[in-house]
Amino acid sequence: MTQTDSAAAPAPVTEAGIDLIQRILPHRYPFLLVDRVTQIEGTTSAVGLKNVSMNEPHFQGHFPGNPIMPGVTIVEAMAQTAAVMVGATLGLTDGNMLIYFMAIDGCKFRRKVVPGDQLRMEVTTTRGKPGGKVWRFRGVATVEGEMAAEAEFTAMMDLRSAE
Repeated sequence: MTQTDSAAAPAPVTEAGIDLIQRILPHRYPFLLVDRVTQIEGTTSAVGLKNVSMNEPHFQGHFPGNPIMPGVTIVEAMAQTAAVMVGATLGLTDGNMLIYFMAIDGCKFRRKVVPGDQLRMEVTTTRGKPGGKVWRFRGVATVEGEMAAEAEFTAMMDLRSAE
């Protein structure tokens, strides 16, 4: 390999901190639901983390005196992890991608997620390829090794060309 060849092929992205996440996802507070992605294996799989805090607005009404993270936000956190995986691998940053849910299947909730928990989202791609618009993923969310939720979901990646 020549020096030019190595310069032409950037190292694959294997993790994403909040700065890269915000460059990929259009979401912002209070709907940015992934704090860090600790493992990215191309467009195949990723592991994301969400630190659940009592300061999140949904806990004011879900439920007063018994705060529980809504199941739909757990599924959204898994989907955001999948979007970061695809966006980081394909270099889709700075407004080059919007993501839309198309389907959620086989969704099951197994345990409550409460303030103080760290939600670990493992996502794998079951269908999708670079340049494709429709992607399908399987996600499992756990807290301290115990399954909190699982789902299969389909999303459309609206890929915009850099202008």
